[in-house]
Amino acid sequence: MTDDPAGRCPWAASSPSMLAYHDEEWGRPCHDERTLLELLNLEGAQAGLSWSTILAKRDGYRRAFDGFDPERVAAYGAARVAELLGDPGIVRNRSKVLAVIGNAAAYSELVATEGSLDRYLWDWVGGVPEVHHPLAPSEVPASSALSERVSRDLKRRGFRFVGPTIVQAWLQATGVVDDHLDGCPAKPSPAA
Repeated sequence: MTDDPAGRCPWAASSPSMLAYHDEEWGRPCHDERTLLELLNLEGAQAGLSWSTILAKRDGYRRAFDGFDPERVAAYGAARVAELLGDPGIVRNRSKVLAVIGNAAAYSELVATEGSLDRYLWDWVGGVPEVHHPLAPSEVPASSALSERVSRDLKRRGFRFVGPTIVQAWLQATGVVDDHLDGCPAKPSPAA
């Protein structure tokens, strides 16, 4: 990764798509149900891979999993799983494919008890992003006490591929946690 003269988080400079993701999405508060579910599943798909690999397959995931429509995805049967395992537009790992399907069912149960994934997620931080002030990439945690609590609760609710590191990445991606480096132009300005 190269240094960015604009002072962005260094990982953003690895490719144009990573730069766009960093500048336009990562760390910005997200309240859209489908996007929240999509990002949770994409972070799970990343396990053992690079985010750039998953980002390159994002459109493939959206196509393959019906735009992450939870009702449709939860109804997938064995024939659909077999199709997905042959789809080069996604990571063709049986456990990860089954996790997306299982997470759609778990999502529906969560919504029935919590009202929405948005409410559930943002209640962990009282509706206000948890802003950190890392000065270097080494200061950005791979997991946290918050991601460990959310991970345990999601697992209890039947979600899969939601370990503390995956959940930390989800919290960062959705803006629940702001881990942009101090000085990064994508970091929100402090409230006046």
